[in-house]
Amino acid sequence: MVTVTATVTGRPRPDRLVRRVQPLPGTAPDPGTWPDTVPAVAQLLTRGLDLPAGVTFLVGENGAGKSTLVEAVAQAVGVPAEGGLRRHAPGRDEPQVDASGLGDRLQVVRGTSRFREAFFLRAETMHRFYSWLREVGSEAHSGLHELSHGESFLDVLGAGWMRHVGLLLLDEPESALSFGNQLVLGAAFARMAAEGRQVLCATHSPLLTALPGARILQVDGNGLTRVDDWEDLAVVRDWRFFLDAPDRYWRRVLD
Repeated sequence: MVTVTATVTGRPRPDRLVRRVQPLPGTAPDPGTWPDTVPAVAQLLTRGLDLPAGVTFLVGENGAGKSTLVEAVAQAVGVPAEGGLRRHAPGRDEPQVDASGLGDRLQVVRGTSRFREAFFLRAETMHRFYSWLREVGSEAHSGLHELSHGESFLDVLGAGWMRHVGLLLLDEPESALSFGNQLVLGAAFARMAAEGRQVLCATHSPLLTALPGARILQVDGNGLTRVDDWEDLAVVRDWRFFLDAPDRYWRRVLD
């Protein structure tokens, strides 16, 4: 496949690390087997998924397939399902993540980005990754075990080795972050996008998805659908209604 470098006002724009994720030849969804029964997964195995430059958010309810998709993209680019870097190999004696296996059925169409590394921030296994950094003698591990989950996430994104990362994958990072630190994370995403890197993030956060210039994909029973107006997101409408009348929601739940 020929790689095309886009241009803006006559000047070359650096290509992205991953241009597209698509099924391996001969691969088709099995409608009777998980995770193929998830509409978003079936769509990926049928049409593939283009990954543009900059920031892409996957938004949807629990069980819609957001985390499965992010994990699969990570595996397709060579990152372990447990998270971390491509060269991070979890120990044999450590408990392994129960991966869907979807990533083994995908291939990646690569671009010509100068950034060659990919990193998958998976909240439940990050402390294991910090231990690996310590074992390989990386200075980046210093103090990470002593920080809260949220603080360590932001610290890792500022590590020196992150300058080589062209694709950052995250699975609901806001679960460990305060309101203010979600803004800090969003600012980090914006800086990465400005440098020609890519971010693919599964999230429930109306704050993160409001990031200017981000691409939003709604993940639901219809598969993957692009949402051009942040106001149209179901999670945004739900939070608006709740904050306008929290008592009404609690009465309904408690009754």
